[in-house]
Amino acid sequence: MIAIGRLGLGLCLDVSIKRASLRPVPRQGTLAVAMAALSASYCLTLLSFIFFFSSGILHCTEARRFSLCSQVSKELFDKIFLHKDDNACPAKNFYTYDSFLNASKFFPKFGAAGSSATRKREVAAFLAQISHETTGGWATAPDGPYAWGLCFKEEVSPQSNYCDSTNKEWPCYPGKSYKGRGPIQLSWNFNYGPAGKALGFDGLRNPEIVANNSLIAFKTALWFWMTEQKPKPSCHDVMVGRYVPTKADIAANRTAGYGLVTNIINGGLECGIPNDGRVSDRIGYFKRYAELFNVDTGPNLDCENQKSY
Repeated sequence: MIAIGRLGLGLCLDVSIKRASLRPVPRQGTLAVAMAALSASYCLTLLSFIFFFSSGILHCTEARRFSLCSQVSKELFDKIFLHKDDNACPAKNFYTYDSFLNASKFFPKFGAAGSSATRKREVAAFLAQISHETTGGWATAPDGPYAWGLCFKEEVSPQSNYCDSTNKEWPCYPGKSYKGRGPIQLSWNFNYGPAGKALGFDGLRNPEIVANNSLIAFKTALWFWMTEQKPKPSCHDVMVGRYVPTKADIAANRTAGYGLVTNIINGGLECGIPNDGRVSDRIGYFKRYAELFNVDTGPNLDCENQKSY
């Protein structure tokens, strides 16, 4: 593409130089001017096309270093999140494809471990979990209930300010709410604090930034996904086959799979419960996305027989 661009530029410059060197010919001046204008118009059109096309390729090539652009094209991203920018969604125009790709650059291991199927499955699982956390879907929603991910950017009508006052390492700042925000609905002071420290913002004094800055929002979701918080493993390690269960995990039936990821994210409220609707919603998103990625979901999709952490 760079070579094509140089060729196009060379042709345009060559034509322009030749036109400039032509001496006016009597009775053909109008024609010469018209031909020169046509050449200039052609060159501008050609160069604009080359710039647009090559910029897209370079953008994608850069992202491929982080293994995301080749797996999640803009077209696929829009197909996954069909309604995220509808007027009905409070997060309209907040969660952009570019923010997703740019955030992933800070976590180069995301979607980059294992076989092609493993990489795709991890990305599908991540997108499914954040879709449930921000869903605006309902049973009879247009295009189905699993086409409405990334509809919300912060929790509506939280029942508390999510401050764990017993946590002295990450003390709550007066007047601040640590309610769910961003794609993963980051919650609690003991998550905002370390997330901010890792990503370069003050999570305790300025938690609102997670709902006001799209790049930071995606970063917090990926930080939570990639970070081990003992005794919990990271969601990443579970999805790429690096999870090694402890004796306590084995006793709690915490087997590797998408269900364990749900346990890590919100097991205290959703796991160990037969046929929990929230778990079913997470699975529904995952099945749809796995199909779009042309990959299987793997075993152990639910956590109804697992004890929470």
